[in-house]
Amino acid sequence: MVLMWILLSTTLVSLLSLVGIIGIGLREEVFDRMLILLVGFAAGALIGGAFLHLLPEAMEECGCNSVFLYALVGFLVFFMMERYLYWRHCHEGKCDVHTFTYLNLLGDGVHNFTDGIIIAASFVADIKLGIVTTLAVILHEIPQELGDFGILVYGGFSRKKALLFNFICGVSAMLGAIFGYVISGLTENISSFLISFTAGGFIYIAASDLVPELHKQKDIRRANIALLMFILGILFMALARLLG
Repeated sequence: MVLMWILLSTTLVSLLSLVGIIGIGLREEVFDRMLILLVGFAAGALIGGAFLHLLPEAMEECGCNSVFLYALVGFLVFFMMERYLYWRHCHEGKCDVHTFTYLNLLGDGVHNFTDGIIIAASFVADIKLGIVTTLAVILHEIPQELGDFGILVYGGFSRKKALLFNFICGVSAMLGAIFGYVISGLTENISSFLISFTAGGFIYIAASDLVPELHKQKDIRRANIALLMFILGILFMALARLLG
């Protein structure tokens, strides 16, 4: 019974990765105008998610200051990975798909995997707690998945490819849930590390890759709207934290 609840909940969470489907039917010029706004929103959602959700959640999991060390490790690892990917694919100055898209997929995959572990651990403890945890995950996943879709398209993916890869990352929540259910006695230590590590990765992607893209906007009006979307992304995450 508990495993059925876990699988149903994580299936629902995984399907949230398809929220970007609302952008598939839009005309090219309309979607292009929206893209920088999605990037601004995504940057805010990543920063807000790291500082308002992931790091506090990791602190609650283990109650120790090592979460900040783990976050720093995540930041450093993502930095080194981007340098490697850039050297491999973009060292001649030409890059059809920006390296931050791959980093975002990795970060999102680890994040969803961790969500699956947390949901499984919650249901193992109590079904009511599992339901509440799933609702909390849904609240912060909706804005983040929408932002992730925008990041992938802005970074060079086609809309359909972005939707597909975002969904593949979403399915990692189910893998995390199964993993968490099997080793439910050890999930606390594992999840606190993964949550902190992911927070560091999200901070790196937002601060190093997305915010600089916002600074490149020469049109003052669009730049100001993108800034507002950045703030809105943070506010959405703050609201999700309060409601969760």
